[in-house]
Amino acid sequence: MRRPILAAATAGLMLLAPAARAAPTCITAAGDPVRCGTAGALPVGAALTPAQAFDRRWSRAPDLTLEQALALVYILGALFAVIALLPPFDGWSDGDWDEQEGDRPPR
Repeated sequence: MRRPILAAATAGLMLLAPAARAAPTCITAAGDPVRCGTAGALPVGAALTPAQAFDRRWSRAPDLTLEQALALVYILGALFAVIALLPPFDGWSDGDWDEQEGDRPPR
């Protein structure tokens, strides 16, 4: 009887606890997120202009090329092939484990 009451009291106290609030995140003129108050940070709530946001979007690294995507598929395929070639092991039979001290039957 004590455990359900203790669990209910704990749940109730956790629901009544105030939520933790995170500090605001500022951005630099280049659009990178930084901690507010550091050198180069824009004021809290400031945003990039649409032109700056457009320029930033186009300055990011390009997506995967076809060659990079194929190389990724080949690498993952090789990894899965190596995993598939592993011997079967589920740990239930005695032959799956090495001989330990005291495993031999008495003579």
